[in-house]
Formats: sequence, structure tokens, C-alpha cells
Amino acid sequence: MKKKILISDKMTEEGIAILNAVPEFEVDYKPGLKPEELKAIIKNYEAIVIRSATKLKADIIEAADNLKFIGRAGVGLDNVDLKAATKKGIVVMNTPAGNTTSTAEQTWSLILSLSRNIPQACASLKSGQWERNKFEGVELYGKVLGIIGLGRIGSTVAGFGKAFGMRVIAFDPFLSKEVFEQKGVQMVTVEQLVKDADYITVHIPKTSETTDLISDKEFALMKPTTRVINCARGGIINETALIKALQEKKIAGCALDVYEQEPPDFSSPLFKFDNCVVTPHLGASTSEAQINVAVEIAETIRDAMLGKGIMNAANFPTMSAEAHKILAPYVQLAFKMGKFAGQLISGAISEIKITYSGIMTEYKTAPITLSLVNGILKPILGETINFINALDLAKERAVNVQEIQSTKEEEFVNCISVQITTDKEPLMIWGTLSSNKQPRIVKVNDVYVEAVPDGDMLFINNNDRPGVVGAVGTILAQEKINIAGITFGRAKKGGQAISVVNVDSEVPESSIEKLKKAPEILFVKFIKV
Repeated sequence: MKKKILISDKMTEEGIAILNAVPEFEVDYKPGLKPEELKAIIKNYEAIVIRSATKLKADIIEAADNLKFIGRAGVGLDNVDLKAATKKGIVVMNTPAGNTTSTAEQTWSLILSLSRNIPQACASLKSGQWERNKFEGVELYGKVLGIIGLGRIGSTVAGFGKAFGMRVIAFDPFLSKEVFEQKGVQMVTVEQLVKDADYITVHIPKTSETTDLISDKEFALMKPTTRVINCARGGIINETALIKALQEKKIAGCALDVYEQEPPDFSSPLFKFDNCVVTPHLGASTSEAQINVAVEIAETIRDAMLGKGIMNAANFPTMSAEAHKILAPYVQLAFKMGKFAGQLISGAISEIKITYSGIMTEYKTAPITLSLVNGILKPILGETINFINALDLAKERAVNVQEIQSTKEEEFVNCISVQITTDKEPLMIWGTLSSNKQPRIVKVNDVYVEAVPDGDMLFINNNDRPGVVGAVGTILAQEKINIAGITFGRAKKGGQAISVVNVDSEVPESSIEKLKKAPEILFVKFIKV
């Protein structure tokens, strides 16, 4: 019996042909299916290939009784319920590199249009006006280009910027100084970047850490001649703050390809400003990019279904059945430890040193390492990083990853410890499994704890004095935030202590500010694991 594949979004012939060329496959091309139609037929397929139109929500995935692979022709996985797919045992794969050139070029199309008033001049001329003086522009040569996120797309944008004779500066907390030097880009902080740049462009995923990265505070630091560009994800630049900056002439203009809500609210003032250039999410909309992502995802699905290996999986580390039975809980532990640590560190990472002890040393620990590095880098890299490409992206950022299998007797029998070295504060955490194989973080730096890395959490550093726990409980109660669990630890009596609080809902920034002002509290960080 042939393996059935459904393509439920529009896809170029080049991609479809790759799948049709395999005799073992039966390919159905049905773009434009309604959710109820897809739900009714998805049980007939072993693989589905989608773009952004198809929404694979939990109810549709639950109906996919025979589905083994989901292939997303593109980077974003917002339209796939990863948790439901993982629970169902479905491998989700994407194409993180297919639209690099097209998005970088779209960024420069917007920069040039914004600099030379191309859309406005075109509309004016077509309306019968000859207004040369009205559309005087600015040159790029000698200006400062500020890039937030120096990954594949950001690096390509930087290369184009240097070709225009611009000075390029960038912020990327996961890149070392050496990598910046190799790329010929000056390493700066976000604050330095928004102060100095004439053009600011963002090329990072949208995560809890990067949402509203540019808001009122950042706009207040910008020069009135600054122009802001976003071809990444809506919401990284706060739209309300952007509108205010345009209204108050704090910046010279902006160009947007993405929006907080898509399609956007067309009554928004953004669409009324002459110095705001807008396009309808065209970053990957070139014929070449469409072919690239179609070919890449078709080859990825083909190889996975033929047992030739899994590439660009967002939710699946590869291991043998026997190893999977033993190591699967440690893979989960490692990912949660990584996400926990990744949100606590500050500065650029230069080294991740992982030590395994106990039963893990009897197996190849590569899947655990991939999971841990994926978790550490996930808060900043978002959907672009997964279990498969974690080490490659770490290497790309000059992060040295070391694995050590320890045979000496440790404090905890089966334990993962990770030491993260940065150009600021180092961090070391230890994790193990509870008696029912649930992840636990048991030590942070030199402080023993018994933290449950799950869901919404508060990490608090405080002086070991009476009243701290009461203050935390009172503030959270006033904000109607329920505490699900709390653990404590201290290095010594009267010294510094750690409190890890599990909560039932997200803690707003206003509540965190109240906690920071409470007596004896030194540091507060909201973490999602």
C-alpha cells in the first residue's frame, strides 16, 4: 500500500514533482480546504505539507490517527499546535533557511523605498503631479545601520549594508565578539543601537523575551532622523508606541511588512502616515523563495518517510527504541533546564559545558545535549532553532558546547549539570528526575533548591531575612495571581537565598516591578518553561 501525502496549501510544481517521483507515495494536492473538510480526511494520510494558510490546531491533529509527519514550507510554526503534535507522536519539520535571501532583499526594498519616498512619488506621478521638490530623499552612504538579530537574515542584511557604504552595528546576545568581528559588524547593546543608528531593522523571532522589544523607551532614545523597519514578526516593535513616535515626529519614518494582527486593522493610524511604507507580509514572496521552501520541505518529507533521516525537526530528537525508553525523560528534563537557564543568563554565551552522571552515561547522550542547547537558545532564537539544528546554530554563534560523561560518585545519582559561561555572569544549574520521573532543578549556582520547571514561574534572589515569603504572597494575592507551588534555598544562614515560585498565570510587568521594590528582594525574573 502506498504512503499517502496531503498538500493542503499552494505549492510550486518543483516541490510537488519531488514527491510524485517516488513510486511508494500517493500525493493529493488539495489547497484551500476548510478546517472541517481537513479534519474529515486527515486520518487518511501519513504526512501533510502546509504553508501558512492551513491551521493544524489540536482538534485536527487529534483526528490525524495515521499522521506521522507535518512539513511546514517556511519558518514559522504559529499555525501548528506543537504540543498536540508531540503528544500524538507526529514529527513537525520546517524550512528555516529557504527564505533568507528574499526576506533580506525585502528589507532593503523597504529601506530604499523609505529613503527615497518611492511609493509616494509613484502615486503622485500617476495622479498627474510633477512634484520633484516634495519627495527629496536621503542617501544611505555613510549612515549607520542598526540590526537587531545577526542570524542568517540579519547577516545577509548586514552584507548589503556594507555594500552601500554604511557602518553596520548590531545587537545579538547569543553571538560572541569574535563572530561580530568575523562579520565586520560592531557589537553594541540595544540602548547603544537605538541611540546611534540611522536605520533600525529587526531580524529576530517573536518570543516572550522579544515582544515589545522596541517601545516608548527605545523610541525616546532615537534620533529624529531615524527610520525603523520590520520584516520579522509583528509585535517586536510595539505598534502603539510606533504610532506615537510618528505622531510626535520622534523618528523620520518606518516601513513595515508584518503586523501585530494579520490582516491588520486598516483603520489604524499606521496606514495614514505618509512616512510609513507598508506591504502585506511579502518577505518570502518571491518566485525563488517559493521554489526553495517547496523543494526543501518536499525533500525533507521524502527522506523522513523513506527512513533516510529526519531534518529540521521542531519536536523530535532521534534515538533508538531502547535508548528512547531510558533517555526520553532526561531529554525532557534537559529542555526544561535549558529554557530555565536561557531566561536567566545575561550576556553573550561563549561556552556550554554539560556533565552527565548515572544511567545516562551508558547511552549516547547527543539527543539530551541537543535538547539542552535547544532549550538554552530557544528564548532568543524562537522557531528558528530546534533539536536538530541546535548545535549548528550554537557553532554559528561561536558557542563551544562540551559534553562530559562522569563516572565519579556525584551528589545526585542520575544528574545533568550545565555550566554556562558568558561575558557577564556565569550560571550553573543541576537537574535530575523525581521518583516518578518528573523533571526537577535541584541546584542553582551554590544554592540547593527543589524547583519544578513547568509553566509560569518566578525566579527570585533575596536576602535571607524574615518576611520575604509573606511579601511575595501578599503582592501576588493583590494581583490575583495564584501560587501553585514555592521552593526555597540558601547558601548560608542570613546570606543570599533563592525562591522559585510556580504560578497559575502570567505575571505582568507591573507586578514584577512591585516585587522588585519589596524589602530584601534583589532580583526577580518571570520565566516560562
